[in-house]
Amino acid sequence: MKILIDGRLYGLENAGLGRYVVNLVGEIGKLDRKNEYIILLRKKYYDTLKLPKNWQKVLADFRHYGFSEQIKLPSIIKKINPDLTHFPHFNVPLFYRGKYVVTIHDMLMHKSRGLESTTQTPLLYLVKRFGYRIVFDHAVKSARKILVPSFSVKQEIVDTYKILNSKVKVTYEGVDLKIRSEKGENRNYDYFVYTGNAYPHKNLKRLIDAVNLLNKNTVKEIKLLISSSRNVFTQRLEKLISSKKASKFIHLLGFVPDNELGDLYENSVAFVFPPISEGFGLPGLEAMASGTLLLASDIPVFREIYKGNAIYFDPYSPESIKIAMKKALKMDKNLRAEKILEGKHFVKRYSWAKMAKETLSLYESCNSLR
Repeated sequence: MKILIDGRLYGLENAGLGRYVVNLVGEIGKLDRKNEYIILLRKKYYDTLKLPKNWQKVLADFRHYGFSEQIKLPSIIKKINPDLTHFPHFNVPLFYRGKYVVTIHDMLMHKSRGLESTTQTPLLYLVKRFGYRIVFDHAVKSARKILVPSFSVKQEIVDTYKILNSKVKVTYEGVDLKIRSEKGENRNYDYFVYTGNAYPHKNLKRLIDAVNLLNKNTVKEIKLLISSSRNVFTQRLEKLISSKKASKFIHLLGFVPDNELGDLYENSVAFVFPPISEGFGLPGLEAMASGTLLLASDIPVFREIYKGNAIYFDPYSPESIKIAMKKALKMDKNLRAEKILEGKHFVKRYSWAKMAKETLSLYESCNSLR
């Protein structure tokens, strides 16, 4: 079977989507030497990525979400003539008529509305939102199969689009072990940590309020360190921190590479993860694997993924977030060590190799569909 993967999002600079593609390609490359693979890449990785002999690279150096994608991608794929194409994101070209599977990571943009969720002018925002729904709806309805990272996302898609349960396959993501701390030393815990982007659904505004509440009437200042790549949303976050007079307690670190992230997690009081909506929750698993406590929003997807291995809070209540943070601060040393050890064992159930194996099985099942 000839399988094409749209790998233009390959690379950790593309956040969670990039990590997914990196691990999908890496693990399938180890697993399958029987099928033929073609991967579309931007120039950076087209020049540098080393692949097994049954893989071929094709240059597709144009960005996502633009007209080039809609116009150029179908003709490139038509020339390759694969038996199956895997789009690892919803941006399937509208005029592509071949057999494909698509990964839908979440439905956040269905819920996230309003000008605070965009950097565009009001008119352009409306136009782009209209385009988003057309492309997303097409991707879901025309796919042979849909891959999702959680049963929560599966239920949202089934309910929204009234499609068969059997069309949607859950393949849990894995934990990248390179993120774990290698030093194995615990210093004095004097900060909490958040890593990820600063989009509105991440709910950092209420987290800032919670940190301010936490620092009222305390002798020792409690800090929050935020690792987030610099963009318009982090600039907005910086202004918000200043306006709430929280700059003394909250520090923006910018992007922190994987080889430093494990230590950042391990030496924190806890990782605080306050989104109001999410598709999976990989950063929480990475934090547990690195050896810290997890404080997380009490939302269905986190209950599904983290089970009883998090201290949950109401994401709409800064007071509730503060209470969870105080609980982590006051936790008995032995209980803390026990919970961290339990978390490290728990995350082993999430494996990129298992995800790749399940994805390959889906590819092969699609090949028999006519």
